[in-house]
Amino acid sequence: MLKKKLLCLLLISLFFQTIVTAQKKPNIIFILADDYGFGEVGVFGADRYKTPNIDALAQNGVRFNHCYTAALCGPSRALILTGRYAFRTGAYNQDNTGNFTPQQETMIAKVLKKAGYATASIGKWGQLPLMPADFAFDEYLTFKGSGIYWNYQAKGKEYTVNGNQVILKNNQYLPDVMHNLAVDFLARNKNNPFFLYYPLSHVHGEILPTPDSKKDSKDIYKDNVAYMDKLVGQLMKSVDSLDLRKNTVIFFMGDNGTAKAYADSATIKGRRIVGQKGTMQEGGGLVPFIATWKGVTPKGKMASDVIDASDIFPTLMDIAGVKETEHPLDGESLLPIIKGKKTTHRTWAYNQLARMWYVRELNWKLNQKGELFDMTKAPFEEILVTKETENDEAKAARARLQKVLDQLNPGATTPDDGNESGRHANKKNKKEKGDKSEGE
Repeated sequence: MLKKKLLCLLLISLFFQTIVTAQKKPNIIFILADDYGFGEVGVFGADRYKTPNIDALAQNGVRFNHCYTAALCGPSRALILTGRYAFRTGAYNQDNTGNFTPQQETMIAKVLKKAGYATASIGKWGQLPLMPADFAFDEYLTFKGSGIYWNYQAKGKEYTVNGNQVILKNNQYLPDVMHNLAVDFLARNKNNPFFLYYPLSHVHGEILPTPDSKKDSKDIYKDNVAYMDKLVGQLMKSVDSLDLRKNTVIFFMGDNGTAKAYADSATIKGRRIVGQKGTMQEGGGLVPFIATWKGVTPKGKMASDVIDASDIFPTLMDIAGVKETEHPLDGESLLPIIKGKKTTHRTWAYNQLARMWYVRELNWKLNQKGELFDMTKAPFEEILVTKETENDEAKAARARLQKVLDQLNPGATTPDDGNESGRHANKKNKKEKGDKSEGE
């Protein structure tokens, strides 16, 4: 009799455990690499760089060949986290990105927190306003500036964890500190839904030796790409060891194109991508974007859909089952694409930096000057099509894209007040003297 009672209790316990597990919302990990361009990822065809762990995400999920975001760190991150274009948030340039308040703009963490998610931002906060906690992140680690790795760097003496200053010790590698905190966050929240926003230090300059670099290394930048890939692999091992993979959606993205100093090396089949970080050409805003969800995403799918970073916010809402947010969003959910379903996702992406913008279809691009580009040879060439040489196909493309720009009407709001580069607001003398910051 006692055995039967114990068996019944065990079955009841397993039944309710199954119900709880089934009801648990999917976890979300969003990995954001810094200054990491399309031509630096193995699975996207990089000649010079081997990235087996990032490639594995794509091999078990969906990679997007046409994902666009702002060409500098601050405006890109504002777009990713708010889901709203720069002409709505005012995040036109690096400096103005830090001006909006939590009352003016909602970041995705707030929406997910209301849906029951534990939220964390571990890594670069950069040009964004205030601190992550002000935008509903429960936990955070930040550091000053960009590209911080060792304590002998000017801004590397300390970092901040949940409002407390922590000294970065000698021989401590900040990306390892970030990784350990990220794994700790996952472990502590494995029984509840969580959102980890993980903006890496890599591979923003100052490019320095990694713990794995040999003393006579001839390519420190390549070492940094390899170490970042290693960290991605280690994080995935932790996800697996915590038995989280099946109920966790993992994203990997670059925040903008490759920095100018390394753009010549970021080739695909021997060809350089036109443009680089800070430009309105392909190399500025075209970034690697991968989504993987075990048992949900089709394996090794290449999505040709044209998307932009405004689509991320509504995608995460869709994953979490959230229907409403405080501000109208510009993007559309990518979840149907990620699940491998047929979709009616819009056919264009919008991109803006300072007083420059364009709308992009698969084969055409129209900018704020009214210049139309044939993009059939992108990302290696952008061919200007003059009105005198337009054929019927080009005329139709111009009409379609102009209609989109007219509907968005980006020029109707308060214009960018910077130096037209997107790097600074009211600091024109910096450019004239030769700004070498790469915009952080």
